Amino acid sequence: MTELHFRSATELTALIRRREVSSRELLELYLGRIEKHNPALLAVVTLDAERARARATEADAALARGESWGPLHGLPITVKDSFETAGMRTTSGSPTLSGHVPSADAESVKRLRGAGAVIFGKTNLPVFAGDFQSYNSVFGTTNNPWDATRTPGGSSGGAAAALAAGLSALELGSDIGGSIRTPCHWTGVFGHKPTFGIVPIRGHIPGPPGMLSDMDLAVAGPMARSAQDLDLALEILAGPTDDRAIAWSFALPRPRHSDLRSYRVAAWLDDPDFPVSTQVGDSLYATVTALRRAGVRVDESARPFTNLRVVFSLYQSLLWGAMIGGYPDPIFDAMLKHVAANPGDESAFGSMARGGTQRFRDWVRANEARMQLRARFAAFFRDFDVLLMPVNPVPAIPHDQSEPMFARTVQVDSVPRNYLDMLAWISPATLCFNPASVAPIGHTRSGLPVGVQIVGPYLEDRTTIDFARRLDEVGSEFTPPPGY
Repeated sequence: MTELHFRSATELTALIRRREVSSRELLELYLGRIEKHNPALLAVVTLDAERARARATEADAALARGESWGPLHGLPITVKDSFETAGMRTTSGSPTLSGHVPSADAESVKRLRGAGAVIFGKTNLPVFAGDFQSYNSVFGTTNNPWDATRTPGGSSGGAAAALAAGLSALELGSDIGGSIRTPCHWTGVFGHKPTFGIVPIRGHIPGPPGMLSDMDLAVAGPMARSAQDLDLALEILAGPTDDRAIAWSFALPRPRHSDLRSYRVAAWLDDPDFPVSTQVGDSLYATVTALRRAGVRVDESARPFTNLRVVFSLYQSLLWGAMIGGYPDPIFDAMLKHVAANPGDESAFGSMARGGTQRFRDWVRANEARMQLRARFAAFFRDFDVLLMPVNPVPAIPHDQSEPMFARTVQVDSVPRNYLDMLAWISPATLCFNPASVAPIGHTRSGLPVGVQIVGPYLEDRTTIDFARRLDEVGSEFTPPPGY
């Protein structure tokens, strides 16, 4: 039987309801594991142990009276340190916010608490959630539980490491550049990037504290040790904010199918412009082979778009336009000067500066190009139910904190590639607002986890999550890292 700390949130909530384990016992189990494993891992960076103990005790007393706070009653969980938490420090990895203690919860945190969760800590991330690695000068560097010389990813790297190491039952992450998906791929856990706009992002940093508008492309979503947990959490997280709920009703459609063999699957597993490493590709192709043996029809030639580079370029334009809006004026002014002096700069920094300083007229044109691509994606999903893609071309990379970040490279089968090329495969789903789930599908020859990205139709989040769950029929499942 799976050890208690590695059980899924779905299983743990059932155990709590049946009073086979108490909320307080489970909380103490996780706090003990953090004390033992976190010094070497640095996944959890802030604890609110005493308030959590009081809340867990209240949860147990309420259950004894026959009361239920909701589907997460008494479940101890952590959340990424980019989400504001009332009375608990929220830094987003930035020294400028090292003492920031919000007075109110982010909307998504509020919903988790309202469903009965006991939030006892925060997990590490890069400064303002802006890297593929999770390190900052406030807390330090998070290590991958599968190999401490490597990063668990970013920006939800602490969240993924905590789940993989059995330090928390469920996590809340965020994603604008694969920040849920890449850490799940690199640590062997499940994650879901929801359809854009269905989970409120208010109370997330960045943007700045107090920001009311939604940032383009950015989403909040669950991370877990099972696909069932993703569905459990999404049911709680998704839905309009109170001001919109006055008129809006909300109900995600059921999965398109009720068995694995009925799914119409397309697989886009490599691209000449953004090659996938052999180690990752081997696991992806093995999964396709296993699906076919299980009777699933998989089309490896179907494509929603003819050119991934064009999609990636458009995504970057909108990404940097969204992110640079919150940068200080001196940085923005420096970018304006760089673009004026280097109009033909095609480097990673040049792309960022150009997208971040574009005119509104240019953004309108880019947005229309996005809408055209969204229409093509919608047409594609009339013929297929899910599209399988890599999350990231490589398995977990070694720590690399060299500066500037734009000068870093990653090795894809010993060939150096631009660091930001790791955004390419997550760009179609993000750009077009589509849901994308990640499920672990195996390990490289050196033992590092590999995940698959399951992209689905707009607003059909339950279809991608259901397919992720059904992949267990062909061997997809969470496995604990050695030593934990």
